[in-house]
Amino acid sequence: QVQLVESGGGLVQAGGSLRLSCAASGRTFSSYTMGWFRQAPGKEREIVAVSNWVGTYYPDSVKGRFTGSRDNAKNTLYLQMNNLKPEDTAVYYCAARKTGQFSTKEYDYDYWGQGTQVTVSS
Repeated sequence: QVQLVESGGGLVQAGGSLRLSCAASGRTFSSYTMGWFRQAPGKEREIVAVSNWVGTYYPDSVKGRFTGSRDNAKNTLYLQMNNLKPEDTAVYYCAARKTGQFSTKEYDYDYWGQGTQVTVSS
């Protein structure tokens, strides 16, 4: 069993930055595909970043503004979010997939954190 705990959310003005962290339990973190998702009120959950042994993927909506990284020694995943926009307001979740296979689909992920709220004011 893997436990994921996100932190770092909060309220920020448009154009500001936040850094999210996701601490993971377990000894095989380095082999997992890790994803950041977000869900805004009334909207479906969407991918924000995916990290596996190949590299990191970003959708066009955040590319150039968000940067994902991972510290396998600390079992921690990060998401640096710059130039935030009001449309980035959502609950952000980290998720882990036991295999190293890349996926942007939430149903492919085996473990989820509780989420952290990010609110961007205009």
